[in-house]
Amino acid sequence: MIKAFKDFVMRGNVIDMAVGVIIGSAFGTIVKSLVDDVIMPPIGLLLGGVDFSNLFIILKAGSPPKPYTSLTAAQEAGAVTMNVGVFINTIISFLIIALVVFIMIRSFNRLKVEEETPPEEPSTKECPYCISVIPIMAVRCPHCTSEL
Repeated sequence: MIKAFKDFVMRGNVIDMAVGVIIGSAFGTIVKSLVDDVIMPPIGLLLGGVDFSNLFIILKAGSPPKPYTSLTAAQEAGAVTMNVGVFINTIISFLIIALVVFIMIRSFNRLKVEEETPPEEPSTKECPYCISVIPIMAVRCPHCTSEL
């Protein structure tokens, strides 16, 4: 059983998948930072200084009651909130990740198609006398018996 497990783990697909998960996790962290620290501040500034991470709706006030200056303050007071800004940041992160993955897969598929399709050499030719299709190596036409 240990040998079977070792064979399973050492297969190329499992190792490739593990590397993909690790790189994907690191990439997700980079994209989250890109969205939170680079993309959202200028958008918030253009919309009048709105910080999307602090965009929330209070469903039930906590103690002490509102107004709350930030999402953290509302959560510390025990308020029940709908975190719209966090959701917007998550959607933007997803769209960026999806776009990058799409571009990478599209590029990979283009390279793969170019490598896999060498020009195909013809295996038949036409007899110049009877216009029948014959093997390319034929020296006499099997249909009209002409020498080629």
